[in-house]
Amino acid sequence: MGLVDTARMKSPWILHYDCGSCNGCDIEILACLTPLYDVERFGMVNVGNPKHADVLVVTGPANRRNQRVLRNLYEQMPEPKAVIAVGTCACTGGVFHNCYNVLGGVDKVIPVDVYVPGCCVKPEAIIDGVVLALAKFEGKKDKEAGK
Repeated sequence: MGLVDTARMKSPWILHYDCGSCNGCDIEILACLTPLYDVERFGMVNVGNPKHADVLVVTGPANRRNQRVLRNLYEQMPEPKAVIAVGTCACTGGVFHNCYNVLGGVDKVIPVDVYVPGCCVKPEAIIDGVVLALAKFEGKKDKEAGK
């Protein structure tokens, strides 16, 4: 594993996208950045550009209006990448599952590596989800290298 790969494992850059949730999970993701949890001390950085991101954190259900944007964000991220569905809405559609424009969970549009269910999800669970995604991320890296 090269220096760049090691740096990506030890300091993941995270892109957050809200597909149209109630914002409860989004507030909890922001709580991860506050001094109480301070994920930046673990090397996790919140970025706004998908071309710089290693992990895509998605909240809210996938729907007909945001599926193209979600797919574009996913495709712009460099390989290997990980996707985390945060909250019941992102996992299954949640309380929005019977709405006419809702497709369901994020996995209806892009592949998801880690599901973090809950309504709304606690910051500790989100951090655990990122750590689990990094473990899968390392497995993807080994698979790419042909190990």
